[in-house]
Amino acid sequence: MKSVILAGGLGTRLAEETDTRPKPMVEIGQRPMLWHIMKHLGQFDINEFFIAVGYKSEFIKRYFLDMAQLSGDLRIDIKTGDVDSPRQLITDPWTVNLIETGIDTNTGGRVKRMADFINDERFLLTYGDGVSNVDIAKLHAFHVAHGKMVTVTAVRPPARFGGLQFVEGQPAKFLEKPQMGEGWINGGFMIMEPAIFDFIDGDATSLEYTVFEELSDRGEIMAYPHEGFWQCVDTLRELRLLRDLWDSGRAPWKTWSF
Repeated sequence: MKSVILAGGLGTRLAEETDTRPKPMVEIGQRPMLWHIMKHLGQFDINEFFIAVGYKSEFIKRYFLDMAQLSGDLRIDIKTGDVDSPRQLITDPWTVNLIETGIDTNTGGRVKRMADFINDERFLLTYGDGVSNVDIAKLHAFHVAHGKMVTVTAVRPPARFGGLQFVEGQPAKFLEKPQMGEGWINGGFMIMEPAIFDFIDGDATSLEYTVFEELSDRGEIMAYPHEGFWQCVDTLRELRLLRDLWDSGRAPWKTWSF
């Protein structure tokens, strides 16, 4: 199954980090968040990626060019200028397609621009600014079983604030880091049938607020509940959380061994 990753937005809510680079290129443990997402998907034999780029796309392109050319040994003939790489250290069997989808294109428009590359195949779609340990094999099996056009991974958003437990007139208990907030949201990691392209008008179309609303009315969206780890990165606090988890060796989304 091919994977489409949306990585072209401005990332304005994390402007402290994204003034100079796209949000998917913000680093966790000296690796871009985009790399973390791809490593997880690779554990489920998803190795062909179509990355929808836009804002500061040169950063993403340069990263994968450098990965391909500079990851191993280099032998340079100074006299002739010939360069050879006799030993490569990267073992991921990835094919990475970097597709320009425009700077101002909405999410639905970016997906629409992938139609010619998907070739009428079922595909996985996710965002380039969140990590999870969702089981893609179980997600796919769920999608195949229900036969609808779209499956979204439903997650409980991490609470952004501390909580309090108390009975009036008695000492209160402060919950500094409650694990989960209330309700469910779309956590990305969606599986789609190619028929979805017929419901996207063009670049200005929002996937979430236009396409999904129509498909919901038609009964064509199913939600796969994921109770495990999920975290998007919209604030410095959330980025620091992921960095701390990684540095401490307790990153729940690390489903791979190098």
